[in-house]
Amino acid sequence: MSKRVHVKFLTDKIENEYCALAEDDRIKKKINWVIARLKQRPNCGQPIAKRLIPQEYTNHGITNAFWIELNKGARLIYSLSSENEEEIIAIIIEWFSRHKDYERRFGY
Repeated sequence: MSKRVHVKFLTDKIENEYCALAEDDRIKKKINWVIARLKQRPNCGQPIAKRLIPQEYTNHGITNAFWIELNKGARLIYSLSSENEEEIIAIIIEWFSRHKDYERRFGY
């Protein structure tokens, strides 16, 4: 039996930024694609080394993080957790529309 995947946003601010994007915005379309993909295969992203997880994330209790490409240079960061045996929670932490911002956040 496969676990059900529930996707949520780390904060209301992040969710509001997502909701404020126009429905035809390329980034919003890609985020929607990622959400659908996470529901099918939550481990589809590339893991981020624990030592690179920013304090901004750990302050929210994030202990693991993954990135997935939205388009050339754009990245979405998410985490996985579980509150029970039947469900996985995929938490969208943030997204970057420029690779330079992603590199800055992770100190590359």
